[in-house]
Amino acid sequence: MSFPMVRLRRLRHGETWRRAVRETALSVDDFIYPLFVVGGEGVRNPVASMPGVFQLSVDLIVEEAREVEALGIPGVILFGVPDESDKDAVGSAGYDPDGLVPSAIRAIREAVPDLLVWADVCLCEYTDHGHCGLLTEEGTVDGDASLPLLAQAALAYAKAGAHAVAPSDMMDGRIGAIRTALDDEGLGDVPIISYAAKYASAFYGPFLDVAQSAPAFGDRKGYQMDPANADEALREVELDIGEGADMVMVKPAGPYLDVIFRVKEAFGMPTAAYQVSGEYALIKAGGEKGWVDEERVMMESLLAIKRAGADLILTYFAKDAARVLEGKAGSE
Repeated sequence: MSFPMVRLRRLRHGETWRRAVRETALSVDDFIYPLFVVGGEGVRNPVASMPGVFQLSVDLIVEEAREVEALGIPGVILFGVPDESDKDAVGSAGYDPDGLVPSAIRAIREAVPDLLVWADVCLCEYTDHGHCGLLTEEGTVDGDASLPLLAQAALAYAKAGAHAVAPSDMMDGRIGAIRTALDDEGLGDVPIISYAAKYASAFYGPFLDVAQSAPAFGDRKGYQMDPANADEALREVELDIGEGADMVMVKPAGPYLDVIFRVKEAFGMPTAAYQVSGEYALIKAGGEKGWVDEERVMMESLLAIKRAGADLILTYFAKDAARVLEGKAGSE
């Protein structure tokens, strides 16, 4: 049967019909909100390239966590931003049990016990060279030598009370090293959310500003994925699942919807996607210029990520999107 008997737009008349046959729906339960922790007290540093995003001291992180919970968002993910003077060649501030992230974890867990707290695991924010692992004498990243330190960081966060650790470094074998370390310390119930398919993307630019983690030399193409490759992403994900990952992640999200779809279809694993800083900044800039309707583009971009197969979306829009969803709940 075809036109004129079949007219697909019959079920598009009116918002109530569209809601009734809608295939994909966003929920506040889909979001994880990234937060950036700095030292001091009462510190709220705005990020010029990411309007609405701030570096926050632990006391203000707690206030932010309370707001996140009040909006119904299920969790946050923490990134530490140490002072330049605290950085060194081995990223020791990243696995200090009394460092920025463990301190924030303990404070949030005490103040907002029902909010999920994830901790990003990487060394790039903490090394004086800005790379995600240790360097060889020749200046290349030594992935194998980095594994014990990444495991040590994950342990510090888990012991502080993190509900999950999320390795983002892309070193081969890091999921297995972290899983073994957690299990050996009696922390076998702490999930690992793996940045399994993390691309060497141009969309990370604003994040490098807020996290102050740009490489001092070179780039990360030697350990993050080539944007041209999708089959390789499935291999990366399969390896991480085999090493004990409980959830896998694709990063960035919007430019890699095809990868999200393929990962979900291939493995049926809980799958997260990170709508990264560049995606956020472009939408914010377009909205501020009046070139696009910021709210509509925000919600459509998030819906596309969910439609592609993401179970959770890490996004700087989490609070804004939660307010939109709350305001439109039940409306026609």
